[in-house]
Amino acid sequence: MCEWTNHGNVGQIGRRQREQTEGIHLESVHAVSCSTSPLSGVLGATHGEIEHHLEMGRKLLAAGQLAEALSHYHSAVEGDSKNYLTYYKRAAVFLAMGKSKSALPDLTRAIQLKPDFLAARLQRGNILLKQGNTQEAREDFEAVLQRSPDHEEAHDQLTKANELEELQEDAHAAYHQGDYSTTITVLERVIEISPWDPESRELRAECYIRMGDPQKAIQDLTPTTRLRNDNRAAFLKLSMLHYSLGEHHESLNHIRECLKLDQDDKECFSHYKQVKKLSKQLDSAEELIQEERYQNAIEKYESVMKTEPNVQYYTNLAKERICFCLVKVKLANEAIDVCSEAHQRDPRNANVLRDRAEAYILNQDYEKAVEDYQEAREFEGDNNEIREGLERAQKLLKISRKRDYYKILGVSRNANKQEIIKAYRKLAQQWHPDNFQSESEKKEAEKRFIDIASAKEVLTDPEMRQKFDAGEDPLDPENQQGGGGGQQGWPFHFNPFESGGSFHFKFQYN
Repeated sequence: MCEWTNHGNVGQIGRRQREQTEGIHLESVHAVSCSTSPLSGVLGATHGEIEHHLEMGRKLLAAGQLAEALSHYHSAVEGDSKNYLTYYKRAAVFLAMGKSKSALPDLTRAIQLKPDFLAARLQRGNILLKQGNTQEAREDFEAVLQRSPDHEEAHDQLTKANELEELQEDAHAAYHQGDYSTTITVLERVIEISPWDPESRELRAECYIRMGDPQKAIQDLTPTTRLRNDNRAAFLKLSMLHYSLGEHHESLNHIRECLKLDQDDKECFSHYKQVKKLSKQLDSAEELIQEERYQNAIEKYESVMKTEPNVQYYTNLAKERICFCLVKVKLANEAIDVCSEAHQRDPRNANVLRDRAEAYILNQDYEKAVEDYQEAREFEGDNNEIREGLERAQKLLKISRKRDYYKILGVSRNANKQEIIKAYRKLAQQWHPDNFQSESEKKEAEKRFIDIASAKEVLTDPEMRQKFDAGEDPLDPENQQGGGGGQQGWPFHFNPFESGGSFHFKFQYN
């Protein structure tokens, strides 16, 4: 006659190797020893061979080599399908591996073979309780207490089963009343008692969705994909939640998992086509930006907005990136319009404020550029790019209050050398002092003429222009070493106005 003894928590054996369901911890697993096992040769296995498999399984289990132990217990079960202990011991290995679903049939078979096997009943009850099956779990705990009325663990677990049943009823009642906050609070205790119950997690996820917290819904739904054998509904919902958050790669991964379970699932396949198309467009648009093909990237992001017009995230992203691209191709006015729309959609987006600031700089509107950079710094104060951009915009604003060479010549900041020289010629002829008669008009013309010539000198010299674009006036006496006074601004070898008499001026067109 075999007797069972409690050898402690076999589930601790090989804990490092065990793959547990997220957030789920196994109950203790009772190991059973039997000194006289009535094993008979079945399927060609001898008594000695079965004993060998059982002994190897015991040693490997003790060493934490769970997969190898399981293999030997498989052989033992095949060799003697009428021995309840072989099923129980194999169930212990399944539990140590975190495979409670696989352990249940073995525990049930052990109970069928030996109805008074209390260790198997208690262990099956524990698993059923963790799965949220209160009625079946209660039956097992009550069966243990019938034969062993003072069994402490069975008493405790039966109390938990009764508590769980009440909590489940309370959670569903609160949910149907639309009290999602209370439902979530109740379900916290429910999931604590029954962490392997997918229904409780799915219900809490639904509450989070209704309360506008998709991230927490994702956290609850993710383990349910492992708690159910075919949980296409969870994979679809996870995909749609990630999609709504703009996480298109994660969305694509989950919907592919759904199709692995059933490639003909209509809902999953329909969503898969949408996600795949959008994801491809988004990835392609970013590749074009990396290749500095900004106009092509703009067109691709316009396609993104057509593909998904209903999810705000993707429209906001498209507007933000189009704004960036327009700045890169120096279309200042168009950039300001798109960036402003993007800013209205997402007021705390520092990237949009940065790009609109750069568009304002292209438009020589330095005050607004400074304002945008200052606002962007409020959201991302530790961003070096924004800090440096603000410093540059402030320098340009300071210079513009003295001399802005682009404004002097009336050209844009992205004007080429030919456009600059053309503007210079026209203005130099207009403001040549010989064109004016009165002394006051001549003095004003001389001043304007010097500014025009200075602007031409700075903007046609690549090094000087780069300094000016960076916020430094290369002709400002404060920036010149050794002083030099106001004559630093004159770009020729002599100042013809110093002679005081008539002269003939020759333009330099280099």
